[in-house]
Amino acid sequence: MNRLFFLFVLGFFAVKFGYAQHSFKTSNTDTLAQATLQTCVQYALQHQPLLQQSILDEQIVEKTIQTKLADWYPQLSASYYLQHNFQLPAFYFGGNYVRNGTTNASNLGLTLNQNIFNRDALLASQTAHQVRTQVKQNTTSNKIDVTVNVSKAFYDVLLTEKQVEVLDLAIARLQKNVQDSYHQYEAGIVDKTDYKRATISLNNTIAQRKQVNDLVKSKFVYLKELMGYPDSANLHLSYDTTTMEKDAFIDTSVNVFFENRIEYQQLVTQQKLQQANLKYYKWGFIPTISAYGTYNFNYLNNDFGKLYAQNLGNSNIGLQFSVPLFQGNKRVNQIKQAELQIDRLGWDVVALKNRVNTEYANALAVYKGNLANYNALKENLALANDVYETIQLQYNSGIKTYLDVIVAESDLRTAQLNYYDALYQLLESKIDVEKALGIIKY
Repeated sequence: MNRLFFLFVLGFFAVKFGYAQHSFKTSNTDTLAQATLQTCVQYALQHQPLLQQSILDEQIVEKTIQTKLADWYPQLSASYYLQHNFQLPAFYFGGNYVRNGTTNASNLGLTLNQNIFNRDALLASQTAHQVRTQVKQNTTSNKIDVTVNVSKAFYDVLLTEKQVEVLDLAIARLQKNVQDSYHQYEAGIVDKTDYKRATISLNNTIAQRKQVNDLVKSKFVYLKELMGYPDSANLHLSYDTTTMEKDAFIDTSVNVFFENRIEYQQLVTQQKLQQANLKYYKWGFIPTISAYGTYNFNYLNNDFGKLYAQNLGNSNIGLQFSVPLFQGNKRVNQIKQAELQIDRLGWDVVALKNRVNTEYANALAVYKGNLANYNALKENLALANDVYETIQLQYNSGIKTYLDVIVAESDLRTAQLNYYDALYQLLESKIDVEKALGIIKY
């Protein structure tokens, strides 16, 4: 029997330990086949440690609420004792000391208590919904931050990859120019300065490409960190440049609604909780009321073998009232303190509205500036491409010098880099506008 009990206990703890280990494991081995912006954000929402902690916080708060609400249920307790008196207790009676009692005594007591008015339990009941809302709003705030950060990091990686592509194309053009200028030099058409200039430009571009390519790796690491993505797993971003360009535009005539901001919603919840806290302190002047009932099984006998032969029980029921009469104005000061905290939260709301207006004005101004810059640089890219192709043809025909080709190629490369940089800045500023408006989607 003892062996079976031991095996049962051992198996129970093995299951519990295995479950605990399993519940702590994360699915960080998951990878993305197509890492679009949407899938990266969704992956981060499921694997980012901060968000996982927020979800656990919701569960912890829920268990805390259930613990507090349990005070409204009947509280049943039991007690038991068994006592053997080597010497009976002595009493002074009629001018003499008399020993009285029994050698053996035992008691089994049951006590039932029911709260009728208890301000702690009442506060838990009235604030349970707001407390749940508060912790959910904290999770929502974290989701917004993760969405914003992952989106910006995603675009930043794309920008750097595009810079690598631009430099790869520039290197291919310059390598062809080096070969052409060398052949022309060998043929005696031009002097060796064209060939050397082409080589210098090629070497500079190769070095620049190496620097940018190293940045891609570090930015991928940062994106993986924000997503909670495995370090050793590959992450291949999937995107459509045309779609990105369309997504970069936003209606700039939208008005700000403070109710959409999660920070405003959190302050409203805090105000409700603070109002409940004020009521809690006011309830301090109301008696705490509870009903109780007890039943005691009493056993007394000098013969231990007959101790439980007869029950000399007793029972009772009653109401209990309890209220502090004077605490040095503690309750009055607590009420004043709670009222002042409510007033302070009101000023927090005012400050938030001012800050939101400022954030939106700044974000909108930056977005409009980036939009104008993007449109100008997009036009410059088309012009630079036409200029380079024209000068390249003129150089091959002997009309333009190689210096003109170098300048045109440099202008084209700069226009391409500036265009993608402008697109990234426009997308980033659009996210800031959406965050200021409180319309971030996740």
